[in-house]
Amino acid sequence: MKRRMQIFQPERRGAVLVETAIVMPVFLVILWGVMEFGRAMTVGQLTTHAARFGARAAILDGSTNSAVIDDVKQLMVATVKGINPGDVTVEVTVTPGEGHQNPNNQLAQTKPLDLCKVTVKVPYSKVAYFPPRFLKDSTLQGVCVMHHE
Repeated sequence: MKRRMQIFQPERRGAVLVETAIVMPVFLVILWGVMEFGRAMTVGQLTTHAARFGARAAILDGSTNSAVIDDVKQLMVATVKGINPGDVTVEVTVTPGEGHQNPNNQLAQTKPLDLCKVTVKVPYSKVAYFPPRFLKDSTLQGVCVMHHE
């Protein structure tokens, strides 16, 4: 009979636990960053979409500032989970076309070729999953400008 040769291997019973304890916090921080960045990108795109939606509504004849603002806020509440209408800021700005009188940012007084600009702003702290301290004052913003028809 042949004897098996025993190979000396050091004990590794606690090594996995120590390695996990070192790697897990780093992994969780990276995962948290990816989730927050993804959320910020998603809400940023939704604010741009809402601004585009508002600008399309603003360039039509008979549109009013209050109707556009209400429509944009309703769209944001419907698409962004966990946001309130009071968290969304919508600004409507009208730049008169060449030779036109200033409509004082009132959509009801706009004429063809006036520029209608809709800006949608949402504080990042209102939409973040885990709001970090260093981004608490950040604002996500979407802007769209179109000519009045």
